[in-house]
Amino acid sequence: MAKKSVANYVCSNCGALAASWSGRCVQCGEWNTLQEQLTASGLATSVAAGRVLSTQSVESSVIHDQPRLISGMKDVDAVLGGGIVAGSVNLIAGQPGIGKSTLLLQLAYAVAATVPVLYISGEESAYQIGLRAARLGTLRPELQLATTGSADDIAATIASGKYKLVVVDSIQTVTSAAIASAAGTVSQITNSTQLLTLAAKQTNTAVILVGHVTKEGAIAGPKVLEHVVDVVLQLEGDRYGGFKVLRAVKNRFGSTNEAGIFEMVEQGLLPVANPSAALLAERQVSDGSVVLATLEGTRPLLVEVQALVNRTSFGYPKRAASGFDLNRLNLLVAMLERRTKLNLGEQDIYINIVGGMQIREPAADLAICMAIGSAAKGLQLKRNAVVFGEVGLSGEVRHVPHADKRLAEAQKLGFDGAIGPVQKMGKKLPALHGVPDVRSALNQFLEKDS
Repeated sequence: MAKKSVANYVCSNCGALAASWSGRCVQCGEWNTLQEQLTASGLATSVAAGRVLSTQSVESSVIHDQPRLISGMKDVDAVLGGGIVAGSVNLIAGQPGIGKSTLLLQLAYAVAATVPVLYISGEESAYQIGLRAARLGTLRPELQLATTGSADDIAATIASGKYKLVVVDSIQTVTSAAIASAAGTVSQITNSTQLLTLAAKQTNTAVILVGHVTKEGAIAGPKVLEHVVDVVLQLEGDRYGGFKVLRAVKNRFGSTNEAGIFEMVEQGLLPVANPSAALLAERQVSDGSVVLATLEGTRPLLVEVQALVNRTSFGYPKRAASGFDLNRLNLLVAMLERRTKLNLGEQDIYINIVGGMQIREPAADLAICMAIGSAAKGLQLKRNAVVFGEVGLSGEVRHVPHADKRLAEAQKLGFDGAIGPVQKMGKKLPALHGVPDVRSALNQFLEKDS
């Protein structure tokens, strides 16, 4: 008599094993992530039922006459590494209302000019999508539309090979008939994605999946979803205004250093030709205002950093940041108190990155410090210059990459130069005023408004 297979349960989020199912993983604390997994005895049966795979050389597997699908949206193509690769599975995620469906409808319309494209929605009716297409001007006979929530039907359609690009909006709304759970659960997302991926790879059909995000901003569903797909794109920004930034979190076919900057208008998401000029158009020069030269991917970008320092009315000072990491702000404030003569222990400090931009680059440290120093003392920059540089806990200003690109962008918009780290190697940049530490930067480049 064959030995009965014993089942263990593995967490799809952290990989922890459990002997019995429970609603919450004891290791990572995530809910509804435990999935059944066969033990070695069950796997042995599977091995016996398998077959030997047929193989081929790597050289013969390369198809040279299969170019990428070019959308014509330069920023999107750049983020993807030069276009959409045939047979690739791409995941795009973002907050509700950020513009994911709008961007993909525009993308599908552009690609449909050269190859057959199918847009599948599990969230909206055909009438709703038609209204959006009419508003965006993306009506084209070659762009086909379907509405369904069945992952089996979608996989069969992909396997037919009739379409070169299939957009599925969204993966959280489709279900496989083989799984009894509801749409959006871990098992449904995992199995539906694997089903669509298998069909896409077999027919060299490019697939774009829309993913939801949690309230913390992470992609909803199991982490395996991001591992299975080839490309993970994140659309970030303020849903109520400001710029939208499309960046690649994962890309098997290109760099993750590129970023596309878009603006939502009546015609949809349009790329911003000169985002630096748009972000600084309404700037008023005052104390607490500093222009940061940052990078979005490989593109230099100038954004205004605003700081407000005011004596606290409570028992402990408040720190708040919009567009900047609050933990990093607390670290920089502690460093300024220790390494300079600024007394910030009884001051409320507020930081704002204008335009709804999210700045994660360490090169923003010096601009944040100088904005706080400027606001605390009521001083302004002596020079019409931008600021960049990473700051350590000792107060030293450290080197950051691509100083030449940042400086060129600043001079293009009429700035005289830049304040940043001391140049120790590479090509000398005369317009870059190097400072060894934060204290020197505050003493040399801040003055009272005349």
